[in-house]
Amino acid sequence: MPLSLRRIARALTLALVPALCAATAVAAEPGGRLERIRQARELRVCIWPDYYGISYRHPVTRQLAGIDIDLAQALGKDLGVEVRFVDSSFAKLFEDVLGDRCDVAMFAIGITPARQEKLRFTSPYLASDIYAITTRSNRRIRTWDDIDRPGVVVAVARGTLHEPVMRERLRQAQLAVLDTPNAREQEVESGRADVFMTDFPYSRRMLSSTDWARLVAPTSTYHVTPYAWAVAPGDERWWQEMESFVARIKRDGRLSAAARRHGLMPIVVEP
Repeated sequence: MPLSLRRIARALTLALVPALCAATAVAAEPGGRLERIRQARELRVCIWPDYYGISYRHPVTRQLAGIDIDLAQALGKDLGVEVRFVDSSFAKLFEDVLGDRCDVAMFAIGITPARQEKLRFTSPYLASDIYAITTRSNRRIRTWDDIDRPGVVVAVARGTLHEPVMRERLRQAQLAVLDTPNAREQEVESGRADVFMTDFPYSRRMLSSTDWARLVAPTSTYHVTPYAWAVAPGDERWWQEMESFVARIKRDGRLSAAARRHGLMPIVVEP
């Protein structure tokens, strides 16, 4: 990540701290979530298993890998409990976290105002700008400046942070909101859409796993979003436990080590 982007990420982190701390918080009652986790000796972690570098399930081996898989296991070890991963997605984020299907969502969740209204976030640990993926054969899109032009179709996945950002930013291009990430990829590969919008981790997946994808990066900072983990509001002690864990992994090097293993050092938010 360029130095300027690191500074933006850190500035966003500092700016978010008051909002995060002011989010809905109720003192934990006896029998709160942390106590329940320790009694059950199980931590339920929501993941999106299609998020390369973050929480990705290999289609052949079915093994999970990514920075949040590693860090969830580290959290479980710190708590002295086993970790059970629960498949989720950005479209199901509110339903799964607020419906108590998991104790924490750990799949690099972008902090947005709409999500902050319903969930409580930890301090950020990653931050990514927006990137575009097009095909190698697309002659319409050569640079970032070619995207917002008449006749261009921009695909986004419903429920991701890219949907509201591109609704606000696009002036001339047509926005196509698809129900799944796979659908947006198929639209671009088929030529029905010119680009789809994504972030740094997912762009690495496209470049490493396809022979048709081409990355289009912004020429300057476009829209950096801090990523964090999300819990249901109302249990102050559990949120404090998660905050403490984020601070520890930044301080003791476990965050950097996990990011390095998965090629994500450019988007790590330093302490």
